[in-house]
Amino acid sequence: MDFDDDDWGLSAEQLDSLEKDAYRKIAQQQQQLYSSSSSSDITQQLHSNNTKPIFSSPSNKVESSPIATKVLSTSIILNSKSDESSKGVPKLSVKFLLHASGNIAAKFSYDPVLVAAIRKIPRASWNAKERLWIFPVSSLLSAAKVFSEISGFNVEVENLDPLVQRAISAASASPDLRDWYDKIPSYIESKLLPFQRDGVRFVLQHGGRALLADEMGLGKTLQAIAVAACLRDSWPVLILAPSSLRLHWASMIQQWLNIPSSDILVVLSQWSGSNRGGFTIVSSNTKDNTRIDGLFNIISYDVVPKLQNVLMASEFKVVIADESHFMKNAQAKRTTASLPVIKKAQYAILLSGTPALSRPIELFKQLEALYPGVYKNVHEYGNRYCKGGIFGVYQGASNHEELHNLMKATVMIRRLKKDVLSELPVKRRQQVFIDLAEKDMKKINALFRELEVVKGKIKACSSAEEVESLKFSEKNLINKIYTDSAEAKIPGVIDYLGTVIEAGCKFLIFAHHLPMIDSIHDFLLKKKVGSIRIDGSTPPASRQALVTDFQEKDAIKAAVLSIRAGGVGLTLTAASTVIFAELSWTPGDLIQAEDRAHRIGQVLDGHEDSLEVSVSQQRSSPGKQKTLDSFLKRCNGEEHQSKVKCPRQ
Repeated sequence: MDFDDDDWGLSAEQLDSLEKDAYRKIAQQQQQLYSSSSSSDITQQLHSNNTKPIFSSPSNKVESSPIATKVLSTSIILNSKSDESSKGVPKLSVKFLLHASGNIAAKFSYDPVLVAAIRKIPRASWNAKERLWIFPVSSLLSAAKVFSEISGFNVEVENLDPLVQRAISAASASPDLRDWYDKIPSYIESKLLPFQRDGVRFVLQHGGRALLADEMGLGKTLQAIAVAACLRDSWPVLILAPSSLRLHWASMIQQWLNIPSSDILVVLSQWSGSNRGGFTIVSSNTKDNTRIDGLFNIISYDVVPKLQNVLMASEFKVVIADESHFMKNAQAKRTTASLPVIKKAQYAILLSGTPALSRPIELFKQLEALYPGVYKNVHEYGNRYCKGGIFGVYQGASNHEELHNLMKATVMIRRLKKDVLSELPVKRRQQVFIDLAEKDMKKINALFRELEVVKGKIKACSSAEEVESLKFSEKNLINKIYTDSAEAKIPGVIDYLGTVIEAGCKFLIFAHHLPMIDSIHDFLLKKKVGSIRIDGSTPPASRQALVTDFQEKDAIKAAVLSIRAGGVGLTLTAASTVIFAELSWTPGDLIQAEDRAHRIGQVLDGHEDSLEVSVSQQRSSPGKQKTLDSFLKRCNGEEHQSKVKCPRQ
């Protein structure tokens, strides 16, 4: 049933007058029905509940009680007599909704009888902005009772959908583990931004089973590591991630947790690069013979089907699923293999900046992973939130506001960059590791060995003419390594780029060599991602038009740029992410390129129209760097502080 909000367009005086009139009528009706009750007593009772401020839970946690669980079993409540006795009785309708705050909202066309009744519900309050009455889940039974006891009217109450009821009940039953927050080591907790601390508490509050859906670049990895630190007694930890992010996870764990590097196990299909981090590298080709016995075990989704038996037998109590939208396809092998592992875990943290890329059905498997007892029937979910399904194929969307509120109230926390802008550092840099094919590494390693031979000859040579000749050979070898390593990185860069595309953000991607630029641009075209390209061959007269397209058109998501041609003179502040597929010889070129997305249009103090940078933020921001020196030192391990490693238990 549809309700007209315009029916509420009354002044405060009119509402008071109507309400008083309603009290009088109700008193008269009650007097006729119950001669033993006086109208003055009833009127006094109706006036006993005053309006309170709107109730909202700052944590968005739905309140729970045994009473709430009982009342949620009813979907429709009818306060109607027999057909004969209800003839001529006025009919009133009320609809219960799940509010964005996690509370219950009552929606109905204005009627003084209903207003008088709802004021009797414990902790009920009027939200003038949304024109809704709001009350906590714990008051739902009282609400049903209040409406059912209205005499002289046929009151129909439409309750919450059964799926919503089950989800709220399950979330309410989850243990609140926020007291465990204090288990985070101080050297981690002190580095968390305020919104990141809130994210950790949210996951703990929801029993360690939640979806962390912050926008890309807000530190979901660090928040998940902090949650894992709170769950130290339930280690070892299993991490499922896209193949391009496995070594990134290993590096982040090594950076933030005091555990031996050898206790960080990474499963790779092939490995021919260096292992400066000292991780335990395990081949996925050994199938059931693979030993997954690290404190932190990092596996790609594509490898899970091969190792499902091993993973199910390993009894992982803590599972982190990064980029959990990789499980959006219910028929994919990686989905069917990963879900049992996540369901079995006591604690499951799903991470995704884009949990539903285009359709609500893509959320179902992620929700099933967290609450298998609630989301067990895809048709029930599909009929409610994916209208338009034919023969079980659900491509449409319906009741999207309810689904969003349900997820916020039960499993999901999501923050956007624009929402936490004032808390963010000026710049945040992250190193991404990629796999290289063994054949490419052999060729590059051979070049490095040849380079070492030439360097040795230069040191031993006494002839100036011969030294000059050898230095020329050295330069050619270095250029050859630079070129060949760029081509070898192309598959890895493309793999990582697929993850960035799914995040849906605007980004700049810089490269130096033409084969890399061509491959990136071709990949974006193949994926039908709107993009612009500016390199040395782009006419100067065309560049501003391309920049304008990127800045103003939402469909243009990527800018493919050469470090030299696109690194200066362009303002591309619509992007919040900058990717370097290659590094330049000169660090200054990288600083210039970074600043394409970090100029006047990028607000640094939380006020969109201000051009000033907060002085306090300049001093406190760990990300503000005039050069890349400290970042490169950190990447090379030169700034790694010596810490006492925790031995394995």
